[in-house]
Amino acid sequence: MRLTKFGHAAVRIEHDGTTLVLDPGTWSQRESVDGVDAVLITHEHPDHYDAENLRATDAPIFTIGAVAAQIRESAPDVAERVTVVSPDESWTIGGVGVRAIGELHAVIHPDLPRFHNSGYLLSVGEETVFHPGDAFTVPGVPVDVLLAPVCAPWMRSSEGVDFARAVGAPRNVAIHDRVYSAEGLGVVDMQFGRLLGARGLDYVRLPDGADL
Repeated sequence: MRLTKFGHAAVRIEHDGTTLVLDPGTWSQRESVDGVDAVLITHEHPDHYDAENLRATDAPIFTIGAVAAQIRESAPDVAERVTVVSPDESWTIGGVGVRAIGELHAVIHPDLPRFHNSGYLLSVGEETVFHPGDAFTVPGVPVDVLLAPVCAPWMRSSEGVDFARAVGAPRNVAIHDRVYSAEGLGVVDMQFGRLLGARGLDYVRLPDGADL
């Protein structure tokens, strides 16, 4: 498996001739979608969904109903490529198994409406990779690599650490890291590295374009 970070929440997975990308939003590099076999989108917020990135590929798009509605409104030219998925639905993309996990975005503020969100659990050869989107939904099965949110308006770093501990993946790769300054990310990296390391869990935040 080759895992490449492409800015903020966008992660590209390549395995055995199959390539897919998750959440290539407005803060992600356009090359994240080059040559992919599928695009998976967790929810409708622009840091996870970008119509121009979808127009840059002819790959099928898998996402939830709220995003499909957004696509029909803002990018009707790609709407015919969209497949709507439901919580706990499973399917395959080439050699990669996918399962939709969860239904709701984390609470941003009690006065704001809850958005829908689907995480994706990927079976990549002998390994599992989990992208939660903007949620702390624990998949309830062993995970080898967690794509762990580290900073957002809807979370504290302590919540991110506790979520990663609850998932218990031996390898944790930071995502959702465009919200803090470089200085703030330095603090977060120290906290995640120290607190997850105390449980024997590895933590890394990859530079954009870097592989795992």
